[in-house]
Amino acid sequence: MEIRNLGGSGLRVSAVGLGCNNFGQRLDVEGTRKVIHAAFDAGITLFDTADIYGNRGGSESAMGEVLGDKRKEIVLATKFAMQMDDEGVKKGASRRYIMKAIEDSLKRLRTDYIDLYQQHTYDPLTPIDETLRALDDLVRQGKVRYVGCSNLPAWRVAEAALTAKIINVPGFVSIQDEYSLVVRDIEKELQPAAKAYNLGILPYFPLASGLLTGKYAAGADAPAGTRFATTPRLRDRYATEKNVRLVEQLKAFAAERGHSMLELAFSWLASRPQVASVIAGATRPEQIAQNAKAIAWKLTDDDLSAIDRITLGNG
Repeated sequence: MEIRNLGGSGLRVSAVGLGCNNFGQRLDVEGTRKVIHAAFDAGITLFDTADIYGNRGGSESAMGEVLGDKRKEIVLATKFAMQMDDEGVKKGASRRYIMKAIEDSLKRLRTDYIDLYQQHTYDPLTPIDETLRALDDLVRQGKVRYVGCSNLPAWRVAEAALTAKIINVPGFVSIQDEYSLVVRDIEKELQPAAKAYNLGILPYFPLASGLLTGKYAAGADAPAGTRFATTPRLRDRYATEKNVRLVEQLKAFAAERGHSMLELAFSWLASRPQVASVIAGATRPEQIAQNAKAIAWKLTDDDLSAIDRITLGNG
């Protein structure tokens, strides 16, 4: 497994990371154990969860039960800021809430520190300097090693980077946002911001909820049991006429070169500027092995140009 630095920081992560959003919800503790152990075997070191995953805490709790001594060998990432109660009180990026959220996550994960603590969503009510100063306190206390963000607008990412320098506190070292062959919005503003401030990019939904596996045929119903069959909103979002047409072209491109759609989706992301680790979830151990091997294809400049013509030339 290739290991990369996360942005300009000294934190090193596996080029494929494990997204832990299935734990505590789609997977019980035993299912979680199988997937996590498969990740260990595959050389994956970045485990990315959030307090909200698993119906508010289930993912962190399941991981805390499973990791044991292995926790010291991995890069454990979690997040805060999403709403954790029905009343709308437990959310945001204020000092008051952050100090409570970190203690709850540490307890569920059964650890005394988080390697990468990420603001999960934009908080319009809290000044960024308040958030950064609170996170700096957690770093100084040894409860957090590095801080990052997810789903923030590019202007906020830039503001955070500049503010951290002005007030002399650790800034975000990474951004985690949706990025795939069919969702390239990040390239307009977020990716340039990440490059300007040397932030690592952690793409999530690399397979567009399964669309980029190539298992959905044009004009055919989604196979029984798949996400598109069980979750119509995902099908409606990703399986558009345009995207289905793009996938057919991408399948042909990969097949001509002796590769699978999975390899194309992961290897393309791994080649993008600032990308440190491709975050991918899994519900079965065999998926872990497939994901871990999928970034081995070294795309040439000609390959990348051809992919751009397919994905950007069909508006």
